[in-house]
Amino acid sequence: MKKKYSEIKEKICNMPSFPFKIIKYFLIPICFSLINGSYAETTRPNNDSLEQYRQLLAEQEKKFERQRQILDEQGKELERLKKHLDTLSSQSKNFSDKITSPPPSEVAKTNKSVNKSTNSSSQSPTGPVGQAPPQSKEPTRPPEMPRLSETIGGVLTRKKSIVLEPSMEYAFTSNNRVFLDAFTFLPAIAIGLIDLRQVKRHSFFASIGARYGVTDRLEIEARVPYVYRFDTQRSRAVSIGAGVDETFRADGNNIGDIELAARYQLTNGSGGWPILVGNLIATIPTGKSPFDIKFVEAQGVPGARFPTESPTGTGYFSIQPSITALYPTDPAVFFGNINYGYNASTNENVGKIDPGDALGITFGMGFGVNERSSFNLGYSHRHLFSSKINGNRIGGSSLDIGQFLLGYSFKYSSRTNFNLSVGMGTTDDAQDVRLTFRVPTTF
Repeated sequence: MKKKYSEIKEKICNMPSFPFKIIKYFLIPICFSLINGSYAETTRPNNDSLEQYRQLLAEQEKKFERQRQILDEQGKELERLKKHLDTLSSQSKNFSDKITSPPPSEVAKTNKSVNKSTNSSSQSPTGPVGQAPPQSKEPTRPPEMPRLSETIGGVLTRKKSIVLEPSMEYAFTSNNRVFLDAFTFLPAIAIGLIDLRQVKRHSFFASIGARYGVTDRLEIEARVPYVYRFDTQRSRAVSIGAGVDETFRADGNNIGDIELAARYQLTNGSGGWPILVGNLIATIPTGKSPFDIKFVEAQGVPGARFPTESPTGTGYFSIQPSITALYPTDPAVFFGNINYGYNASTNENVGKIDPGDALGITFGMGFGVNERSSFNLGYSHRHLFSSKINGNRIGGSSLDIGQFLLGYSFKYSSRTNFNLSVGMGTTDDAQDVRLTFRVPTTF
């Protein structure tokens, strides 16, 4: 604006006439003063806008002051935590130095070895330094599997825990027997009683077992069964004049033989080795002994004798040590067991009876379907040596019992499992079928 005013003033002042001189000295200054006043008025800032700017600036200053106070408080808190951490670190260092501080002689030896290693090699390490070694994923406890027998399956009870295991079992056996009460004077001629007999036996067992974890690697167990058994025998004597069938049925129910067991985990499966568990099972003859059963003579078949009731026990003490091996390979677990059964001799009316010992082996594989269910397959074979009476071996008394094993397990809850196992006989001396249902519950 001042530049334009100067240009106009210069043009007017250069005019020669008198009127323009009057304009030069009086009118032009007045006009431009008026123009400058109006321009200044229009360009003057509004008082209301300035007041708003002042208020906004004041609010921003208040926010900044509040944030500065918060930062100061946080800085003080960080300083306090740092001092506390330094105190704890110094205490921990002093405590570790007191425990792990070696004697001066050991310190001197260590310094010498460090100096030697420093002088002999000045190269820096090529790999990462200070990294922790990878943690081993090897199992430390036997994996849980469906229980096939007293030595195969399940899992060791944890320390100070109790497991109650009610169970129901059914077994069926059917075989044919030939009884010969005669003498022969030629290979094809026999004088006496030749009895062909078909025997069917149905057995039901209801038992309650309790396991207690002495430690995480040792458990003890006691089991008390109640037995109901009935036998059906159909006999035909072929050495008499007429063919007559005689059918006889005997049953019995009473407490069975009490079992006591202990299991101890020998190894934890480290280094690629299997988990080994030692088992020891003892049987106390609390059931009805077969040597105490009375026999009666059959009326239709002269010379044929039948029992009046069925036994519920074995009639002798027995002890069975064994070792179970488990090799987990997720999701499968391979297992095996070898056992030896010692059967104590007993004195009965017929003389001293030695039932004969037994040697058995079991092997198979368990497979986890998911977190709650699993199954396993296996085979068991057991050989019973010949029995003796008064030191004389009884011919034909040795037995071979082979069974195909199948087990299922379902985890109903964190404390309760449902366990079903099936055993199917593969030899003539074995039971035809054996079904067992267990419900172990942890307390």
